[in-house]
Amino acid sequence: MVSFNLLLALCAPTFALATPLSKSCKAFPGNSGWPSSNEWSRLNKTIDGNLIKPVPPAGVCHDGQPNYNKDQCPNVQQAWRTFEFHAQDPVSVMWDHWANYTCLPFEEFTCSGAGYPSYVAEVATAKHVKAAVDFARKRNVRLVVRSSGHDYLGRSVGSGALSIWTHHLNKIQYHKGQFKLSGSGKIIRGDAITAGAGTAMLDLYNVAAQNGRTVVGGGAKTVGLGGYVTGGGHSILAPHYGLAADNVLEMEVVTPNGDIITVNEDRHSDLFWAIRGGGGSTFGVLTSVTVMTHPTKKLTMVSFMAFTLPQAPFTLDLVTWATSQIPYLSDSGLSGYLMATVDSPPPVPIPGLPERVAGLMGKTIILDTQDTAKINNIFKPLNETIQKRWPGQVTLLVLTQPYDSFADWYSENFDDGQAGGSAYLISRLLDKDTLTKDLDALSDALKPILINDGWLGTYMVAGKGVNNAKPRGGGNAVHPAWRKAYIHAVHWLGWGYPPFDETAEGRTRKILNDRFQALRELTPGGGSYMNEGFPFEEDWQHTFWGENYERLLKIKRKVDPKDVLWCTPCVGSEGWEEKSDGRLCRV
Repeated sequence: MVSFNLLLALCAPTFALATPLSKSCKAFPGNSGWPSSNEWSRLNKTIDGNLIKPVPPAGVCHDGQPNYNKDQCPNVQQAWRTFEFHAQDPVSVMWDHWANYTCLPFEEFTCSGAGYPSYVAEVATAKHVKAAVDFARKRNVRLVVRSSGHDYLGRSVGSGALSIWTHHLNKIQYHKGQFKLSGSGKIIRGDAITAGAGTAMLDLYNVAAQNGRTVVGGGAKTVGLGGYVTGGGHSILAPHYGLAADNVLEMEVVTPNGDIITVNEDRHSDLFWAIRGGGGSTFGVLTSVTVMTHPTKKLTMVSFMAFTLPQAPFTLDLVTWATSQIPYLSDSGLSGYLMATVDSPPPVPIPGLPERVAGLMGKTIILDTQDTAKINNIFKPLNETIQKRWPGQVTLLVLTQPYDSFADWYSENFDDGQAGGSAYLISRLLDKDTLTKDLDALSDALKPILINDGWLGTYMVAGKGVNNAKPRGGGNAVHPAWRKAYIHAVHWLGWGYPPFDETAEGRTRKILNDRFQALRELTPGGGSYMNEGFPFEEDWQHTFWGENYERLLKIKRKVDPKDVLWCTPCVGSEGWEEKSDGRLCRV
């Protein structure tokens, strides 16, 4: 980062040459409506000197950038593929295309900051957030909210925007025995945790573990609490305790009008309902969240594979049948992350396995037991069916490993996936009837996904705990399909497509959309998990929120009639579009 005052001086001539901008667009750098350097200086003072004029995080690899450092370039190139690097930078995002490839850490590409926000408010208090929101609203500046940049849909970045960086809103307070709601004073029994919206998942787990408890949280340690909860928040613990949004007791929010309010079941109940699952950067800026905790129990990790060789003629039948057994496994207490495949390397490295396999496989956990006989008994009926239908041709392999607590398991098995590429996800929520009633129809829906790319993530992160959850206040805004779902089915194409290749990007989008069409048709009225969904869904409003969308839109229009907050695909985003030069304008 570079001196704020120095960069203001360098940018000053831009404003003298500013060109007019239609009132139908947000203010944009270089246009007449853009705030003056004095106005930015006043904002900087208001937030205690925490306004950043960011430089491209990969600028260290490009001569001419303020942060150019050829000695540091190899380090950035190596770190670019990690979640951690992007989480620690004020503007970087984990997938390159969301910043329009404006600066990659390789000399063969050009570099500018055009795809990133123009300024970053590195907020440390709710008052800082209020100041940034007020500034953006009064001066018609595009506003984005970012914690760690762990965002598959690109909602936390915006060209020419003021970004509120919540990463350092990370104070954590533990409440022993009970929590008192603000306003009504209602007592909720049980331990709870209040954490800043920028709290990283690993830190939240650690504080809970220090008190002998755990929380419903995400798989990657850099995931920020705010974006996770507002999207609904699936978890390996959700089949036991509900989604993250189901576990929220109270939240502090800065509204688009600049008010700092506390929302719970008794105060601002509409906002309390909407923010839990209705999406971030939409109804207000979340500054803190209070969540329930749960006992941390001994558990067993159960890695299993029901597999054959890819050249077997019955691979699709095997995968379909095995996938249909997931509701049974979930009801038996297992939760976790599985992969259905007709041709992939085994996900669990075990000596003696074939180099490529077909079947259902992955890692799960079962809480409150380390009894291997009990676990093996769960898989007994599966093995009996396998031996009857495919004797000597299909192998069921079950491996167990005990852990003393969830924290111990998580420390070895957190999601350490790659960043720094270009890809899209697509997903669908599948219920028990879809998975078990008509296996021919299920096979037909899985076929276009599996035979072309070989795999589908079948995440066991719903089931009884989510189906039977009782969120405070009687409900929340997560897609109603979650209340019947057993599987969050997710897919993407390898590591995506090359930078700047619009043809490859278009092909990727079409392939994903086409492959999932049969699955959509199999689940009419169903939906997708918005934090890991396809941003180009034709009916994204109901794909991500179902029948809740109309109520969410009314709340959005009530609390943010001027669209101070905007992201896409987000509630109420239909009225705006991002132009090719990055400007945000009304449709």
